[in-house]
Amino acid sequence: MMDRRRSTLQPSSDMNATSRSAIPVPATVRKPNPSRMSVAGSSFNPPPPSSNPRQSMMRSQNMNPLLQSASKTNYGRTPLNNSTRRGSMWPGAANMPPPPSSQTMKDTRPLREKSFQITMKQDISQYLRSVHYDIGPATLNNIQGKEYRAIVEFLILQLDPYHPFDPASRMEDEFIPALRALRYPFVNSIDVKSLAAPASMHCWPAFLGVMHWLVECCKAIQTYEGSGDPTLQIAENIPDEFEDPMDHQALAFEYYEQAYALWMNMVDDFVEPKQSLEDRYARKNGQAHLELEETTAQLEQGVRELEKLKAAADPLAKLQNENATLKQDCEKFLKILKQYESRKKKLMDQITFEKAELITKGNQLEQLKSEQSRLAEIVKTQNLTPEEVIKMNTDHETLTQNLRDLEQKIAETNRHVMTLEVNVTNRAAAAEEAIDSYTNLLTQLELFPPLAPPLEDVDLTLDLNTASSNPHNLLSGADIRRVIKPALSAVAEAKRSARANVESERIKLDNELDQVTLECENIEEEIVEVEKKVVALNDQADDLREVAQQEAVVANAEANRLEKELANARTAALGKGTIVRSRLQTLQFNYREQVEKVARLKDETVRAILKNTHEIAIFKDEVSRCLSDLRLFAEGE
Repeated sequence: MMDRRRSTLQPSSDMNATSRSAIPVPATVRKPNPSRMSVAGSSFNPPPPSSNPRQSMMRSQNMNPLLQSASKTNYGRTPLNNSTRRGSMWPGAANMPPPPSSQTMKDTRPLREKSFQITMKQDISQYLRSVHYDIGPATLNNIQGKEYRAIVEFLILQLDPYHPFDPASRMEDEFIPALRALRYPFVNSIDVKSLAAPASMHCWPAFLGVMHWLVECCKAIQTYEGSGDPTLQIAENIPDEFEDPMDHQALAFEYYEQAYALWMNMVDDFVEPKQSLEDRYARKNGQAHLELEETTAQLEQGVRELEKLKAAADPLAKLQNENATLKQDCEKFLKILKQYESRKKKLMDQITFEKAELITKGNQLEQLKSEQSRLAEIVKTQNLTPEEVIKMNTDHETLTQNLRDLEQKIAETNRHVMTLEVNVTNRAAAAEEAIDSYTNLLTQLELFPPLAPPLEDVDLTLDLNTASSNPHNLLSGADIRRVIKPALSAVAEAKRSARANVESERIKLDNELDQVTLECENIEEEIVEVEKKVVALNDQADDLREVAQQEAVVANAEANRLEKELANARTAALGKGTIVRSRLQTLQFNYREQVEKVARLKDETVRAILKNTHEIAIFKDEVSRCLSDLRLFAEGE
């Protein structure tokens, strides 16, 4: 951590230091020369001999410590490993400009208060012990100059490990420049003459304040280094996902550092630093790629759903059709519900009637039992003779036998009645099922009234009333033989006719479809023939195009030849300009003579035409007169 930290001392006083690069840029092309030239400025003095293959060929005049020549042993060198101590950026006391008077500040700390001094001593002692510096408990109470110098140098080296302390120099010569390099705000209030006895009463508060300020700076640096702040630019602390510009700069600096080390070792191919940097950014972009893939998958799914919705039929029309169907079903259900309600009412009436009959029969049974009891009491109270008793017993046995026979017959009759009731119930259930099936068929065939003309007055519905005592009222509705069956026959005949018409129409459409298919096949054959002709024409066109191109080449060659001849002729004409001008004057003179001659001949021709025209007009008048005389003569004859 300390090796990576930059020095906090002031930079060099070179005015051109800010305009130069701090780190040499490594070359990307291997040079044939095994040695490297320094990127610093040159001088006419040759460098001292050295065995380093990277030494500078010229001595640098640049005062920037980051651009010092590599030939110097302990100043401005880039360490090849972390164990090498590099030189400090502090330029020394000789080159340090004196501070302006405007920087003089008054120390506002209560340095002369005993409590504040005790607090500062405790802070200093605790920090020095925390960094394993051997300090006694009473060292700060009566400190010597040597001890004070050791503590101050230790604290300054904690802040800048490469500060160039000279053990042979005096403390007075290095103390003030070091504090100025560290930008101690109250450096002007320190008297360096008292460093020999720093524990004296008048100067000890200031020296104690210096140590406390250095300790606070060291603590601040420790806190900063342990905070994990991105400005530390530690590549190991960078998370996998990062967006901070400082993290990018840290990775870039690590790459430059590794590349520069390879470059200093005569290696121009930075494969490992590049691969490490690419792997690091690949890890960073991994999550982004995953999120991108998920987003792309969601987008594709949304696009597919959108296309599916666009390709699907209009849901409103589908819902309207379903609504119409449901309304029709509702009407049919209401009609069937009315039928079942009427049937329920009839069954309830029948159940009420049966309950009343059951109560009546029960009352009659109770009356018969009471009558039997009364008669038994009467028989007991009567005084009868044995013959009468025998006769009565015989009659009783006869009547009992007759009663048993009648009971058997009644039982048989009841069984027969029960059988008939079961049969009637089964038949009624079968009839109800048949009526229900018939009603469902009417519903499916849409034959509920009103029917289509001419059957609008016919009602095909039937209703079964099993509770009716009159057989004629068991089935209510129109007459099956006279009304319903003929109506159904008429409907079936109409449906058969419609089906026959539909079948005829289908056959007709199939025939037309076959004809259209045949025509399509013929058209396809014609298209194939036309395509063959087009291919042949394209071949001919290609041949003609090739011939035209050849002719164009020949024509271009001929045109080039003619242009050359024209250029030669133009050159010859320019050489014979005088002859041509004289010839031109002669031709112009002849041209004027010819123009005058043509004008004269033109005038003569016009006069001759006018004369001939006049003579023709006179001849025409004479011929007209002769013809008129001839007509008059012919009419007179």
